[in-house]
Amino acid sequence: MALTSGSFRGYEFDRMVVLFSMLDGQNEISCAISTSAMDDLEKPARVKADEREAQFMRLRARIEECAARKFIAREFEGSPPGIILRSIDFRTRA
Repeated sequence: MALTSGSFRGYEFDRMVVLFSMLDGQNEISCAISTSAMDDLEKPARVKADEREAQFMRLRARIEECAARKFIAREFEGSPPGIILRSIDFRTRA
């Protein structure tokens, strides 16, 4: 089953991540993306804390596509297991 969009959870300043979720049927998968990864996707932009939700929404399709690839590859991290996206996850493979 393909992942579908979940919810925007918020911006965690201390960890410099945006939290969101994806859905695998009825199962909610916790996800996070580093703010540096989002900024790298919008080079040369560096956005302010209060603009992170809008930035996430602009990039949502690309972020969720990457999260889906990591889900299929079973690349979970943390406890409880979730998906964490970093800049390296968006680099094109040669």
